[in-house]
Amino acid sequence: MSYDQIELPDVSGLSVGILGGTGPQGRGLAYRFARAGQRIFVGSRSTERGAHAAAELREMPGVTPELVEGGDNPFACQADVVIVAVPWEGHASTVADLAPLLVGGKIVIDCVNPLGFDKQGPFPLPVPEGSAAEQAATLLPEARVCAAFHHVSAVLLADPDVDVVDLDVLVLGDDRDAASQVQALAARINGMRGVYAGRLRNAGQVEALTANLIAINKRYKAHAGIRVTDL
Repeated sequence: MSYDQIELPDVSGLSVGILGGTGPQGRGLAYRFARAGQRIFVGSRSTERGAHAAAELREMPGVTPELVEGGDNPFACQADVVIVAVPWEGHASTVADLAPLLVGGKIVIDCVNPLGFDKQGPFPLPVPEGSAAEQAATLLPEARVCAAFHHVSAVLLADPDVDVVDLDVLVLGDDRDAASQVQALAARINGMRGVYAGRLRNAGQVEALTANLIAINKRYKAHAGIRVTDL
């Protein structure tokens, strides 16, 4: 079966909330989705920081200002789809605190990479649940958790001069309808494809692969991503 974007659902009307929307990855994803015409709720631990990030986003090229709002992380949870883009150190506590708001089968996308750093460079950290995404799924029993957007350069996402973000987004999840919607959201960003890559139990190696990409980027001074061949 070949990749066919036409078969993916229409997600143009979905709003997207970003937990940790003031960090590099969250800010970059917020910009790309806003530029694609999605309604965006930028979240932060601080209402003021979230509002400030949203104000900056409204001024960026290609963004319709009326589609972007900002506030704290609970504010971002009102979106149809919520992306977890917080630092790994605060992942469990943030997700647990917001669990009462992430219910009713809401789609939650976890893009957090549990990595450590030492003098030899980045390395994957062990996660008792198997991965950050599986940890989120354990903490959010009433949400539909998917893993995606791990291998997307925050620098490219946030650069208004980059029109095409040329890569594939690996999407993992146990709920195929939710995964299809995440695939379709990825495809809303110019140049991206959302590729289904298996069940959530396989998210650990996808998160860990980010350490290899960081090494590639450092060695070749690049912003490397992933492309899946023969699709």
